[in-house]
Parts: sequence; structure tokens; C-alpha cells
Amino acid sequence: MKTQLLASVISLALIAPAANAAERDHNEELVGLGSGALIGAAVGGPVGAIIGAFAGGIIGKSVGDDEEIKDHKLALATQDAEIERLAQKSANYDALASDYAITRAQLNTLQTAREAKLTELTLGLNVQFKTGSSEIEPHFQNQLQAVARVMEAQPDLVIDLKGFADRRGASDYNQALSEQRLANVKAYLVSAGVASDRLQGKAYGATAPLSADAGFESNFFDRRVTLELVPADTSMAATH
Repeated sequence: MKTQLLASVISLALIAPAANAAERDHNEELVGLGSGALIGAAVGGPVGAIIGAFAGGIIGKSVGDDEEIKDHKLALATQDAEIERLAQKSANYDALASDYAITRAQLNTLQTAREAKLTELTLGLNVQFKTGSSEIEPHFQNQLQAVARVMEAQPDLVIDLKGFADRRGASDYNQALSEQRLANVKAYLVSAGVASDRLQGKAYGATAPLSADAGFESNFFDRRVTLELVPADTSMAATH
């Protein structure tokens, strides 16, 4: 009788704290504690109730820990996936930046080569005239035809023209002659297929001789219209 009474007291003492702890977060531990006490009391009496209570508490705590571990593992897996995604994104960015640098270097090389070629072409693009004449000779007509073909193949180019006269004659006459020479070259290029809005220029009369010497040879080279092929964006920048 005493044994049963003691078992009942111990069971109540163990179950009562379990009921008061219902507000705790770890319910698994409390369930394990109460279940262990009941099972222990049924099997082994008071001593069994005490041992069962401790064993049940440990089992309940273990179940709670397992669930928390699973939650942490799930969170870590999600974070690992995000880290992998960011690492891949960073690698893609680095590859894109490298490709951009290579493309930029290739473009700079091509632009340098193109500018050198345009400079080379410009050196030979002079249309010379006879004394007092603005008529374009057949040899220079062929040259202007070649220029028109270049302009057709390179739609982003424009032509900057400059008209000149030698120092013989009055300045007003020389200015008018240089303007007429310039106008004739423009008209020929337009007739060869070059759009007029891709042609720009100015006449300078006899104000820009190539040499201080006013001899026969110098006068010949001063009677000219020069043509310079330049990219349209460069030309626009130079006029603003």
C-alpha cells in the first residue's frame, strides 16, 4: 500500500511540473518526460517512475534537437545554393569583362589602322589645276571616281575640301578662282554618287601657299583642291 501511495505521489509530482511547463517552447522534451514517468511507474514502481521520467526527458530532448538540426541543415543548403549562384554570376561577370576588354583592344587597333590608311590616302588626294583654270583634268577625274567608290564603301566618312589659288593675280580674283575650283570638285563628286551632305569645305584663295618661294613649281602646287577623308563623328566634333 505504501509502495502504491509513494508511486502515486511521485507520479503526481512529476506530472504537475509537466502541466505547468506547457508554455515552454520545447514541447517534445515535456512529452518525453511525462510519458517516461507513466511508463516507468507502470513497469517498475516508484523507482521505475523516476528512471523513466529522466529517460523520457532525454528522448524528448533528442527528438527536439533532431528537428532543429534538420531546420539548420535546410537553411544551410539554401545558403549554399545562393552562394553557388552568386559565385557563378561573378564568374560570368568576370568573363564578360574580359571579353569586353579584348573587343575594345581589337577595336582600338582597327581604328588606328583605319586612321593610318585614311592619312595615306589623303596625301595623294590633291586635284591640281592649270593657271587661271577651274576645269578638272581627265587624270584627276579618274582619281575622284576612285574617291567616290571609297565613299560608297564607307558610309560613315565625309570629305573635307579646301580650295586654293597661286599668288599671281589680284586677291579677289584668286579667292573667286579657288571657290570655283572647290565648287567644281564638289559637283563632280556628287555626279559620281557622293551625297552632297557628305561634302564640306572652304576656299582660301592665295592665302595659304605651300612654300614661301613664288616660283613656277610652287605656283603649280598652289593651284589645287585638297580632299581629306574623315569619320563623320570627328568632322562634327571639329565644327562645334
